[in-house]
Amino acid sequence: MLNKLLLILFLTLTLVLGSVHATALAVNIDTGAKIFEAQCAGCHAGGGNIVRRGKTLQKKALERNHVDSLEAISSLVTNGKNNMSAYKDRLTEAEIQEVSAYVLEQAQKNWKN
Repeated sequence: MLNKLLLILFLTLTLVLGSVHATALAVNIDTGAKIFEAQCAGCHAGGGNIVRRGKTLQKKALERNHVDSLEAISSLVTNGKNNMSAYKDRLTEAEIQEVSAYVLEQAQKNWKN
């Protein structure tokens, strides 16, 4: 009986959470901020972009470029694209999730602390 209840609970949580990864639930925004400062701020200070003006980390630009979800940002950080380097060999999956969550949160706050 207990096994059935656990199975039902697991399936319910799976349905409720949908495609959200477990690592995305446990991200640390403070760690993401530190990773951003060390790895990203050189090109993306304050959510800008010194290489390609239209490819900023501002909410409108993320939406326009279809990179406005945790999954999309994580994929871009992991694999890179065009002038954006891939970070899959420099950051762990957890670090990628943390910095991606930080970017998304900052974009939603318009990069204001």
